Amino acid sequence: MAAKGGSTFRCGECGAEQPKWAGRCDACGAWNTLVEEPTGRSPGRAVRRSNVVAGPPPVRLADVQGGEVGRWRTGSPEFDFVLGGGIVPGSVVLVGGEPGIGKSTLLLQCAASLEAAGVPTLYVSGEESPEQLRLRADRLGDLAGQVRVLGETRLEAMVHHASSVGARVLFVDSIQTSYTDALEGAPGNVGQVRECAAQLMRFAKEAGPAVFLVGHVTKGGGIAGPRTLEHIVDTVLYFEGEATLDHRILRAVKNRFGSVDEIGVFRMTGAGLEPVPDPAAAFLASRVTGASGSAVTALMEGTRPMLVEIQALATKAGFGTPQRVATGLDHRRLAVLLAVLERRAGLPVGTLDVFVNVTGGVRLLEPSTDLAVVAALLSSVHDRPVPPDALFLGEVGLAGEVRPVAAVERRLAEAGRQGFRRAFISTRSRPAATGVEIVPLEGIGDLARRLVA
Repeated sequence: MAAKGGSTFRCGECGAEQPKWAGRCDACGAWNTLVEEPTGRSPGRAVRRSNVVAGPPPVRLADVQGGEVGRWRTGSPEFDFVLGGGIVPGSVVLVGGEPGIGKSTLLLQCAASLEAAGVPTLYVSGEESPEQLRLRADRLGDLAGQVRVLGETRLEAMVHHASSVGARVLFVDSIQTSYTDALEGAPGNVGQVRECAAQLMRFAKEAGPAVFLVGHVTKGGGIAGPRTLEHIVDTVLYFEGEATLDHRILRAVKNRFGSVDEIGVFRMTGAGLEPVPDPAAAFLASRVTGASGSAVTALMEGTRPMLVEIQALATKAGFGTPQRVATGLDHRRLAVLLAVLERRAGLPVGTLDVFVNVTGGVRLLEPSTDLAVVAALLSSVHDRPVPPDALFLGEVGLAGEVRPVAAVERRLAEAGRQGFRRAFISTRSRPAATGVEIVPLEGIGDLARRLVA
């Protein structure tokens, strides 16, 4: 199918252009990502582009005046921590997450705190009217009443009003509902999302205000729109968590002004999102000691160690093919650990249904949690609880060996602060004294003998 006059086909993953539609992008190899995009532009855009104005001349970095950039505090310590210490003037931040997870609530609270601190803001919503925003603000207290709000989807109007009120922080909810007159096409298509983000980026860099963009996510979990959207902005934050749970996790996956992979933990309440000052204690607050199939491990989320509970349940299969269900853990990693357990530790899991759950809505992304998953499975199969004050740290290899993990001292120090007195780790780890008893392990066979002997 050839493109019509005045349109082309663009890949939503890599942004490559093609003259006609195809099932597969020739540039990146992604399937079903080509979207028709009008290429016609308004006459005003062409006139503006023809008037080329020379910008400031290039300078040497040594001649650039340095110094610490002042940041604006959001009023939420967890939000500031994820951003790297606060909002950087002139930065562009993209916040994505599932519908109803709390993106708009968090940003409206941030706007209210900034207004109270004397930093003028403008909250632009293309999905809610000012009357509907007032209903949300009533739950957040009196501070939100001072926030300037605007129901608008046209980009040029947003920039005009932000400049007229002198906003230092602009919130756009959402980028998928915004459109610009400089490009044809409906809001949300690849071209409109890319062009709106690019113009807002130029507005932030030239005029100086910080810009927050709310991004919708696809059913696959990625932010809707072209992949170039995440390359344009300075910071990408993902809001994670189950809508049925109280806890929400704000994760930084890109940050030009701070550490990557930092997380902030919030609790959803009737008055909005409240930061959780001690996430490790919060995730272990509902833990039941003395029950089989439970083990605790320590994650490194950026620079912060966090303790989470891993639960496992192994039971006789009711059908011919045993089930393998994993929540918060890659099911392929679970299959590998089960195969290693059966071959290297003689654990009969081939005829058992196996269910693994990571509590609190946390996702296990690093292999240092393997040993805790194995300990929970051993405990469940033999119906023997692990010691309640034990921590499990280690990567499990295909030969059944327990491998050392990074930042073990910080993990053990956090475990000791939470009341854990012993840690099962690899014999090749040499941690400094942290007040936690070390139980060295060569392989999962050693672990099985210690837990079920």
